[in-house]
Amino acid sequence: MLAIAHGCRSGQIPADVAVVIADTPQAGGIERARALGLATGVVDRRRYVHNGRPDRAAFEAALASAIADCGADYLILAGFMRVLSAEFVTRHAGRMLNIHPSLLPRHKGLDTHARALAAGDTEHGASVHFVTAELDGGPLIAQAVVPVLPGDDIAALSGRVHAVEHKLYPMVIEWLTGGRLDWNGGRPTLDGAPLNSPARVQ
Repeated sequence: MLAIAHGCRSGQIPADVAVVIADTPQAGGIERARALGLATGVVDRRRYVHNGRPDRAAFEAALASAIADCGADYLILAGFMRVLSAEFVTRHAGRMLNIHPSLLPRHKGLDTHARALAAGDTEHGASVHFVTAELDGGPLIAQAVVPVLPGDDIAALSGRVHAVEHKLYPMVIEWLTGGRLDWNGGRPTLDGAPLNSPARVQ
């Protein structure tokens, strides 16, 4: 989130951060956003319960309202760990990005660094994709690749991936907000050319 905010302020990304929204008041990003003078909001998922069970529809309605209130054109997921419904995602198709710490389609879901090490992967990295109803399965846009080095543990590999995420995500957001990247009905194009495979950056 901070890398994106700094990219907007520096002019790298031709957009402004409309609001930083978290689903828990304890999210570290909220305090960091406030320190930068950014608008913030919390849609606390724990408040949305029906008959003792989480009420995802009510939570997503509140989330959609918070997004509409700030007039955001794009939804950029950064550390937002809730799985959103197909209805919510479809409503924002082509306007929602996510970053995932693996070279998708490898290692969808959680614990990606541990799984990459356990699998003996020689390279690892991060992927940016359009969000669809399939978890970590939307059309890929770009990937940053890092080597898996002898002696790597989870902390070392995670740190290397985290560093490239800070470059990769602002770059893709720049493409989207600058009009270079288009959803094209689920068949993304970059500068008018089909993205048949994700752009790779080292």
